[in-house]
Amino acid sequence: MIYEIAGISDSINQGDIISQCPLIYWLMERRSDGMLERRATVSHERVVVLTQSCDLANDKTTNVQVAVAHEARRLVELGLLKEHTIRDQVRRHRVFGWYFLPAGHNQPESIVDFRDIHTVPRALLLEQISMGYRSVTIKSPYREHMAQHFAVTFSRIALPEPYETLDDRE
Repeated sequence: MIYEIAGISDSINQGDIISQCPLIYWLMERRSDGMLERRATVSHERVVVLTQSCDLANDKTTNVQVAVAHEARRLVELGLLKEHTIRDQVRRHRVFGWYFLPAGHNQPESIVDFRDIHTVPRALLLEQISMGYRSVTIKSPYREHMAQHFAVTFSRIALPEPYETLDDRE
């Protein structure tokens, strides 16, 4: 099992899964006069802590990076993913920016979206934990595996166009 139960008094760590975390999203709508109207909205989501445990343990940060953890079944119900895509690609970590978490310890199969990351105050997460919203934490070495996928998502070097090959020159 990749999860372990974390107590309310346990320190916050990378890999903690916290439910009901308030996140701010921006809504942009074009008005009839052509100007953009901007509104902020709050959504309560299940998130995974991405900030490294050493930074959290040594109080080196007042802000914490989190990613939204979507329930896989819900993504299928909404028509955003097909079951076979989750089974054949996401579970095998072959989809850029997504990380699969199996079911266990009352956690549903989930997909962590590394393209939907947020910075939240550490104090907010500590409050969520004190209210019992931390459900589990991802154990080592699974936590490090997830962290590596997160790093790869943002450390890749995108080229403006593919390299020319010998076939292209003929």
